Amino acid sequence: MATGPDATSAPATTDLSDEFSDRLQYAEPVFADFGGVLAFCGEIVTLAAFEDNTKVREAVEREGKGRVLVVDGGGSMRCALFGGNLGELAEQNGWAGVIVNGCIRDTAELEDCAIGIKALAAHPRKSEKRGLGEFGKAFRFAGVTFRPGAWVYADGDGIVVADEKLA
Repeated sequence: MATGPDATSAPATTDLSDEFSDRLQYAEPVFADFGGVLAFCGEIVTLAAFEDNTKVREAVEREGKGRVLVVDGGGSMRCALFGGNLGELAEQNGWAGVIVNGCIRDTAELEDCAIGIKALAAHPRKSEKRGLGEFGKAFRFAGVTFRPGAWVYADGDGIVVADEKLA
């Protein structure tokens, strides 16, 4: 897996932990890395989308502005919410990364995308397209509350969340 051109711009989660431990939430280590960039960070955009990736596509078609899309897929292991085509869109539109509480697919294609991608697992089945999903809500998974506008930092050592930009 490549580290990508922007990997150095994301501070190490270990360094953030050493300096700001009292200001961080630490995600449980349940995520695997799938994108071409291992270290990424950005302001959080939230989307709740259970087994329907219609709104995921809608999100990555928008300008990312270096933000991170956090998708609460309810931890579903029955289908993928993110794949190669969406990875390409996210990269083209300037998203720093995507974190999925659920599955992704097209792992080989995602490795070629210059964005960070973390998810629970890979699954070959595509999601349904019913137009369901909700942006802008806070939600909790992996022991962390993800809120729109907070900051997420991710790398090979894990994921940490802060209420504001730390570095």
